[in-house]
Amino acid sequence: MELRHLRYFVRVAEELHFGRAALKLGISQPPLSQQIRALEDELGIELFDRTSRRVRLTDAGAIFLIEARRTLDQALHAVDVARRIQQGEEGELAIGFVSSVPFVPLVSGTFARFRAEHPAIHMTLKELSREAQFSQLREGQLEVGFIRSNDRPILPGAFVSGLVHEEAMLIGLRDDHPLAREDRPLTIDDVADQPFVMFSNDAGGGFNDQVDLLFAREGRKLRTVQEVNGLGSMLGLVAAGFGVTIVTQSLRALKVDGVVYRPIAAENAVSRLWLIRAGEPSTIARSFIRMLREGDG
Repeated sequence: MELRHLRYFVRVAEELHFGRAALKLGISQPPLSQQIRALEDELGIELFDRTSRRVRLTDAGAIFLIEARRTLDQALHAVDVARRIQQGEEGELAIGFVSSVPFVPLVSGTFARFRAEHPAIHMTLKELSREAQFSQLREGQLEVGFIRSNDRPILPGAFVSGLVHEEAMLIGLRDDHPLAREDRPLTIDDVADQPFVMFSNDAGGGFNDQVDLLFAREGRKLRTVQEVNGLGSMLGLVAAGFGVTIVTQSLRALKVDGVVYRPIAAENAVSRLWLIRAGEPSTIARSFIRMLREGDG
């Protein structure tokens, strides 16, 4: 049985006349009659009562008509869904990111715009470490990811990366810290001996490497006294006086009572954000990446 057999049956059932049904189907009447008889033989039931004066549905034919219409509608829906997915209008998009990424206006703005313009696409956003993103990209559980790295990241396998955004680093201090009173950018020497509250390596998503390199270029070493897994914990401990921290410019929008921010007087005090993916992106992922690039332009 093929879908065309169901279409033939439905048309005859609606017209209750083989001649009119054949005309609307664009075929001649004898082949149509043969196809309906073949369908009845395959099913082992009579779908129509035929006389020389009329054609009518049997009880079994009336029930079969309901199911045939439902099957044809479902087939059309399946074709439409497949076409929409191929065109990037429907489906799923899984994105991984390190914790600071949603505060980057370019990225959060792209998230919002993509959702608004593609309501039939279900976006799954996952806050993950850099290593967890690599793993899920490799397993096909993510389409794209966002990590931080000083230079183009060295990636495993067939991974691909592209620079998304650069932003300044800032020193975060308790508002009554002596350095908070300085009306100038702070040097690495100013803060090198301070206790630092920083992300754990897993949570930092590459940001810790950027900070370590910044200090190393100035001949200094970061003195971390407390590691945390979340932004709230990090800034909360700074507000409580446990130490100072380094954050990206976009996190300045995260207002925390008792915490102030100061620029860093160092040429390389910049954090770079990279988009990563594994292999060729899907149509949906390509649409997201294109929108991200447009936002950067």
